[in-house]
Amino acid sequence: MTSLAPHHDGSPLYVSDLAPSLGDVVTLRLRVPSGYGPLAAVRTRSNPDHEPEWTDAASLGTIDGWEWWEAPVTVRNPRHGYRWVLVHEDGRVEWLNQSGLHTLETLDAEDFALVAHPAPPAWLSEAVMYQVFPDRFARSALADERPTPDWAIPASWDTPVDPVMPARSQQFYGGDLDGVIEKLDHLVSLGVNLLYLTPIFPAASNHRYDAASFDRVDPLLGGDEAYRRLIDAAHARGIRVIGDLTSNHSGDRHEWFQAALGTPGAREEEFYYFTDAANTEYVSWLGHASLPKFDWSSDELRRRFVDGPDSVVAKWLQPPYSADGWRIDVANMTGRLGSVDLNAEVRQLLRRTMLEINPDAILLGESTNDAASDLQGDGWHGAMTYPSFTRPLWGWLSEPTNAPYLDAFGEEQTEPWFFTQPIGGIPRYTAAEFAAAVVRFTAGIPWRVRLGNMQPLDTHDTARFATNAGPGTIPLAVGLMVTLPGLPVVFAGDEYGLTGIDGEASRTPIPWGTEAEPAVAERLALYRELIALRHAHPTLSTGGLRWIHVDDDTVVFVRESADETLLVLASKGDADAAIPPGALPVAAAAEAVWGDAVLAIADDGSALLSADGPAFAVWRLAGVAVPAPPPVAVVHADEVSRGVASADQATPAEDVESA
Repeated sequence: MTSLAPHHDGSPLYVSDLAPSLGDVVTLRLRVPSGYGPLAAVRTRSNPDHEPEWTDAASLGTIDGWEWWEAPVTVRNPRHGYRWVLVHEDGRVEWLNQSGLHTLETLDAEDFALVAHPAPPAWLSEAVMYQVFPDRFARSALADERPTPDWAIPASWDTPVDPVMPARSQQFYGGDLDGVIEKLDHLVSLGVNLLYLTPIFPAASNHRYDAASFDRVDPLLGGDEAYRRLIDAAHARGIRVIGDLTSNHSGDRHEWFQAALGTPGAREEEFYYFTDAANTEYVSWLGHASLPKFDWSSDELRRRFVDGPDSVVAKWLQPPYSADGWRIDVANMTGRLGSVDLNAEVRQLLRRTMLEINPDAILLGESTNDAASDLQGDGWHGAMTYPSFTRPLWGWLSEPTNAPYLDAFGEEQTEPWFFTQPIGGIPRYTAAEFAAAVVRFTAGIPWRVRLGNMQPLDTHDTARFATNAGPGTIPLAVGLMVTLPGLPVVFAGDEYGLTGIDGEASRTPIPWGTEAEPAVAERLALYRELIALRHAHPTLSTGGLRWIHVDDDTVVFVRESADETLLVLASKGDADAAIPPGALPVAAAAEAVWGDAVLAIADDGSALLSADGPAFAVWRLAGVAVPAPPPVAVVHADEVSRGVASADQATPAEDVESA
């Protein structure tokens, strides 16, 4: 695919206000290639209160080979969806939504969306996240003074990870929070500015997702004071810290559960789904008895866990800790069981408490599959989710060897792990299918929320990408992670080139002291350079996304703003991408920023991008020019009709070029 098409996305080039309130008039812009059509009309179609509303767009003029259109939209609902309709003079009608350009009417679920809920903190779009699994990251000398817990199978730092139960959850390396403090300068050297810790509460496992309490930090990690010291030390280095909280379940050793287990009438029995009169049988997460599921119909559970300044959620966001937010484990299942669905209530309550306690904190939810229905801006600022980036990336860039490994039951497997999907291993995608999957799984998510979605190559719950990565594809993967819209995530150890065949084998102790080894040094340099690229170009954090060329081996796209354009090439094979005139109107002055590829510009403005694959390359171009809007009369939002409102009835946003 190499073609010019009308374009709009949720970035400031096209949307005058990314944080509107109900009743605000937002000015929307559409760019259309010169000569496209001719068009008889351009309109927006919204669906407030599930009743269509239309506004006419006015042409702003043509610049650099694009005609720009502008239309007002009044924000009627907290999530206000809209699409563009292009009426051709020959009678053809096209619809443009987040999934692309269509000749048939489109789904409301895939509309562009304005979100009137409180906006996420501005720092989220500038963040690069680093994920730490505390038991395996770093061990301070203080850890030697602590007794080994009764549940643990002790291991020295260089002992291989044992993936077979019970070691799978009980092998104990003794990493602690003071160890993390000692390695914070490593994070600084990478360019990381957001630290995400998997659970730090006391538990009976190395992963600590079976919390025995939410009111104190595990003494094995150094206790409450170590957590305070860590956050203070991180903040002093410009690094924010978020924790990990299990809202779907507790551990079976949790004080609330123990108070109710076998004790009918206990106040805490309403916190869980007990299924017998004796309170000895209960619903648990996926049948794991050690993880009893919370019943969020309990007002007392809500009060203790989420609601207000005395809740668990609030405690760790306030001094003396002052953490910067939460990642919520199993957010997709929280409050859901059969006919019960309280998920929206819980996530909105979480958000409300966090806004009251610390409006600068972030809230991310784990929703590992299609998360669109939960990601509409009312709760989560973003999600740990895999189908919109991670899974399609694996499908495109992996070349598995089918090496044997042991699963949790000690049985030998050769089928490569692929996010627990029983589909015969890792699927094989083309570059075009990778791009199509990214579009498909972001089409239902408002742009503002998409920017908060975690964008990892892998996490503590997955195999490591490098395990099955095709030769030479690591730079492509890391490059795409930092250049596509979303929150880049480095799982601790990826920068050391670690591998791991599944979500347990990936939890490998970090091999500190190997930094001078050539392969490690090369991988560290790669991460440092590409994270620095992300920070050096704000357009990669907040700019728009426009696909320029897609074929079986190669994707080419731009991240755009009024200030600059970043042109990105990623190719698994040799690249030979012909770009038509007008697609890159300012490419003649392009400046190579990263990678080894050639950008050639013809006299007619067409371009050719070529490289020996695998290749990842970035060029910097001038920002996007937008025609200045003509002066218009000012009217109030309620004067915009529910019929067809003209663009000259509303005040346009401040010129994007001066914003």
